[in-house]
Amino acid sequence: MEAEVAFGRSRSAAEEPAVEPVPWAAVGQFVIGTVERPETAKRKRIEWGKPAVRVPKGSKDLQVLAPCAFLGSADTHSAALPSRPEHTLYEDPDARQLLCYVEPAVEADGEQRHVVRDGQGLVVGTLTRVPPKRRPFKHTWRIEQPGHPEIVGRGEWASGDAKEVAGRMAGKFVKGVVNAIGDMGAEGGDQRSKSRSLEWRADDKVVMVSEGSERVTVRAGWIDRRLAFAFALVGDH
Repeated sequence: MEAEVAFGRSRSAAEEPAVEPVPWAAVGQFVIGTVERPETAKRKRIEWGKPAVRVPKGSKDLQVLAPCAFLGSADTHSAALPSRPEHTLYEDPDARQLLCYVEPAVEADGEQRHVVRDGQGLVVGTLTRVPPKRRPFKHTWRIEQPGHPEIVGRGEWASGDAKEVAGRMAGKFVKGVVNAIGDMGAEGGDQRSKSRSLEWRADDKVVMVSEGSERVTVRAGWIDRRLAFAFALVGDH
């Protein structure tokens, strides 16, 4: 019986279809990594793929992370890489169709500004790390996309108007003063115990949400996904 069960599980795993790439231009949520099939209740082991921007697809028990763009590597077309391998994306796993790349930061007035370019070298937009004006807050981010309003990414304690911030603080206080202090430390101090969540707003509307640099959810259709990818590649540090 055990052999049959083991055989059945192996056969079930083998019957899963290949994970096909998905179009990048309209993805709603993505992560960056090498996990292609995560471990679930029905799938007992992780399956890996190439480093890529990956989109969650399928049911909870048989979820896959389908690639929509592939990271460059030092040993693949290294001479032609326009930027650092981890800041370069291709549309295909063989790194023949360049999608976009993030230029090294240029610093001015404390800000670190990354230009994002498409496969032809044309500017898609810019990603800027903005230093805090005062403690205890951390740095913020700014995305500029030609023809669209500026997008500003801030932690939950600094995002929104005064009423929204006060509401969040009151909610934390109700849950416990100790937890509130811990959360404010993660946002404002030097602690790196957990990734912070950012709200990205344009015209005071939340258009994107990020959890650390690992998981990004795009809510506004007009955002060029390559700019969202750029933030995840550079990382919130």
